[in-house]
Amino acid sequence: MDADKHNRIMQRRKRYMERRMAEARADKGLLLVLTGDGKGKSSSAYGMAVRALGHGMTVAVLQFIKAPAETGEQKFFAGHPGAVIHALGEGFTWDTQDFERDRQRAEAGWDVARRYLADADTDLVILDELCVALAYHYLSWDALRADVLERPPHQHVIITGRGAPQALIDDADTVTEMRPVKHAFDAGIRAQKGIEF
Repeated sequence: MDADKHNRIMQRRKRYMERRMAEARADKGLLLVLTGDGKGKSSSAYGMAVRALGHGMTVAVLQFIKAPAETGEQKFFAGHPGAVIHALGEGFTWDTQDFERDRQRAEAGWDVARRYLADADTDLVILDELCVALAYHYLSWDALRADVLERPPHQHVIITGRGAPQALIDDADTVTEMRPVKHAFDAGIRAQKGIEF
């Protein structure tokens, strides 16, 4: 592509983006869903948490399914004064092998999450792997919906995990589906510190 053609394209793009930005006038707490089978759902949410903390916002990270462990995110958020993190599960769903216990853990976890969703001093709530708890029927979106949608108006919520139900997708402001293209695990490479945990 020559420079003149590139400049014409960028000028059109600039006019289009300026018009779109002028039309976007509303502010509100967003409900974001990060779902799909690809890697990066939780990582994306944690990146937004770091961004929020950089702006002096307060962050609550509630990890459904995941057990307390020495993960990078648990170490980081536990040491940051503007953040709290709770690992509310017992680990990989294929390890627990107990539907009723997993369901009870998820319900107890939701009691913790509900407190942060009602707290106007919490600017961002991350409900990490909640979609997994919904997909396995440990929890129901119908039962949780009011707690999420009736939160303080400025509060942002990010929900992550595979298998987001359509009703949650319908309620969300922004939905991103991560699609796997290639993964090191398929080549026999185990999870790497700083990348997967």
